[in-house]
Amino acid sequence: MRIGDKYYESIWLSEDDDKVVNIIDQTRLPFKFEILALRRVEDVFNAIRNMKLRGAPLIGVAAAYGIYLACLEIKAGTRTREHLMNVSKYLKSARPTAVNLEWAVDRQMEVLSEFCRRDRLITASLDTARTIAVEEKARCRKIGEAGLGVIREISKNKKGGPVNILTHCNAGWLACVDYGTATAPVYLAHDRGIKVHVWVDETRPRNQGSRLTAWELGNHGVPYTLITDNAGGHLMQQGKVDLVITGSDRTALNGDTANKTGTYLKALAARDNNIPFYAALPTSSLDINIKNGFKEIPVEERDEKEVLYTEGLYNDEIVNARISPGNARAANYAFDITPSALITGLITEKGICGARKEDIEKLLSEK
Repeated sequence: MRIGDKYYESIWLSEDDDKVVNIIDQTRLPFKFEILALRRVEDVFNAIRNMKLRGAPLIGVAAAYGIYLACLEIKAGTRTREHLMNVSKYLKSARPTAVNLEWAVDRQMEVLSEFCRRDRLITASLDTARTIAVEEKARCRKIGEAGLGVIREISKNKKGGPVNILTHCNAGWLACVDYGTATAPVYLAHDRGIKVHVWVDETRPRNQGSRLTAWELGNHGVPYTLITDNAGGHLMQQGKVDLVITGSDRTALNGDTANKTGTYLKALAARDNNIPFYAALPTSSLDINIKNGFKEIPVEERDEKEVLYTEGLYNDEIVNARISPGNARAANYAFDITPSALITGLITEKGICGARKEDIEKLLSEK
């Protein structure tokens, strides 16, 4: 996507040194646009853990590049297999909910199991990381094409009036190499002349909606309005929401979906007001090993400081401000699980399917 007059993806190899992985530091947006160079496995781990980069597809791509950097670190006398196994476990531990992290690391390890020589490991891991990045970008583009039909139909029913779409958190190109998942249909609709307007939840406590989604949409010229997290239900009651599209960090075989905390409440409000609720995700975010998402998807609990404090811009510096009593304690559940019964459909690169086991299995079986 474009930032000003330049095209960016959210992760790329440095043009000057292919041993350096560049990312856009999402913790600095929207106040400062800064590129962060990742040179070691530890850099990738910290970037994922500290949310310098986030979003399930991007986390997977970054982890794949992390394995590549691990291969570069192999020296004479290194126990290669042991080293790579330790690195794979280390990277997987960075964040627990997004399935793409484990999926990408396992894919790398499967490819590398065929090689022993350092040069072959480096070449194979780099090729695999690049392939995963290209594939995720292509998946997101296809998600956009699949979801475009839903927006187009609503636009037709409204006789060309703006389609009001509510989204939660950031499932945009920053989270997905390019295009995004939930935002991909929005960008494509806007680019093709369909009038759209996006209700952007703040998405507390880290405010990915107000800081990232709003920044993305504004750069692309898509009309949007920022709202507090809990205003969505009111807007739905007033008939001001036509469609809800969110992302997914992990979707179970039965269709239960993990996304940023608060998504479940949006799904409940959408059901009560007969508004379609879709989860947009690449098939790499489907976890067929989990049969029941509510019971089995791990929900990450993050540092309470994210709730006790908030970040903002003051005198051109990003500062923390406490928003709670000095002795307050906080619970910080980063995700919740939306039951499949509340989901109208899953928008994937293979098309739209029902959020049911039989529909997901059929989708995955198709070429």
